[in-house]
Amino acid sequence: MDGTRRGVISDWAGVLTTPLFDSISAWLRDERIDHAHYQRVMRPYFDGSLDGNNPVHALERGEIDTARFERDLAALLRLTDGGPVAAEGLIHRMFSRFHPVHEMYETLRAVRRSGVGTALLSNSWGNGYPREHFDSTFDEVVISGEVGMRKPEPRIYLHTCERLGLRPQDCVFIDDLAHNVRTAEELGMTGVLHTDAATTRRELSRILSVDVHDEDPRAA
Repeated sequence: MDGTRRGVISDWAGVLTTPLFDSISAWLRDERIDHAHYQRVMRPYFDGSLDGNNPVHALERGEIDTARFERDLAALLRLTDGGPVAAEGLIHRMFSRFHPVHEMYETLRAVRRSGVGTALLSNSWGNGYPREHFDSTFDEVVISGEVGMRKPEPRIYLHTCERLGLRPQDCVFIDDLAHNVRTAEELGMTGVLHTDAATTRRELSRILSVDVHDEDPRAA
């Protein structure tokens, strides 16, 4: 193992789950929500035009109530027939389409068995997580709304490294969003932009100089 890399920090949605676009598209399709209208409504939340006054950022830091965000978002959306979208349980329904990618969990378990520390670092919308998978996979779990910070704020990366007892230079960071990876690299971490489980597994094997292919039958 490369002694300079002693920790791996992973995102959740889009890395340990089915891709963001696919998962959101499945929710929109199943609930008959107008997809094009959804994209127009959500664009300001993600294009930087609301920085400093962005409800999504506030939600991810745990600064506003999930139910309030659901009501505000539902009021902006519409069904394909023009009807209203139900607000109650909106976040739960949205994230229920994010299905686990077990190959990625097995990869991180193999990393952990090799002696490398592992951590989850996720921006939360107040959604639930499949925590039954976490104890066997992670040494530390950092959820944005629980710590009052969010990616790509540098302080949440540093907080996660500290939880592992490591420096940023000791850690590998995995995310499916380029701007989140870029911040990690600016802090001295080794960034891996996730596209699929097989590619990320090969990258981790290369960076850590360990075999992360073997599945632990006890984790099945």
